[in-house]
Amino acid sequence: MPPRAVAGLTCTLLRHGDLLDIRYRVEASPGALLLPPPAEPRRTDGLWRSTCFELFAKGGGQGYSEFNFAPSSQWAAYRFTGRREGMAPLEMPVVPSIVWDDENPGLSARLHGIAPGPLWCGVTAVLQEKGGTVSYWALRHGGNQPDFHDPHCFVLEVPPAD
Repeated sequence: MPPRAVAGLTCTLLRHGDLLDIRYRVEASPGALLLPPPAEPRRTDGLWRSTCFELFAKGGGQGYSEFNFAPSSQWAAYRFTGRREGMAPLEMPVVPSIVWDDENPGLSARLHGIAPGPLWCGVTAVLQEKGGTVSYWALRHGGNQPDFHDPHCFVLEVPPAD
C-alpha cells in the first residue's frame, strides 16, 4: 500500500574521520508517523517492526553492516558476511547518538568508529503512519519487493575519510 501521509524522505551523510553524521528528513506533517515511545538508548533487536531509519554500509570486502535507528533512541548494529548470511552483532566503540525532531519530522544519528576507506551505502527507512499504513523507503529497491539487503540497494558512494 502506498504511503498516505508521507510525501518523501531525504538523507544527508557527512563524514569526519571515523565519524558519520546521518540526517533523515521525512516530508510529512508533524504527528503523521506512528512512533515508538522514548526509551533508553540501548541495543535492541526488531526495530524495523515500527518506524525505523536504517543504513547499510559495505566497504571493500564481501560483508556489510546494518545500522538501525529508532526515534525512541534505541539502536541496532549487525555485521553480515554475505547477503543475509552470517549475521552477528556489530561491536560499537561508542553508542550511536540518536535525536528525533518532532517539529520537522526527522532523525539525526552519529556513528563512531567507521572504517576509513570508501563506503557504498543503502539509505533506507520503514515508516509507519498513524492509521496503519507502512511504507519502505530506499534510494533503490533491487526487485519487486523491498529487500534492503539486496546489493543493488547499496548505491550511495561515500568517499574515504579525510
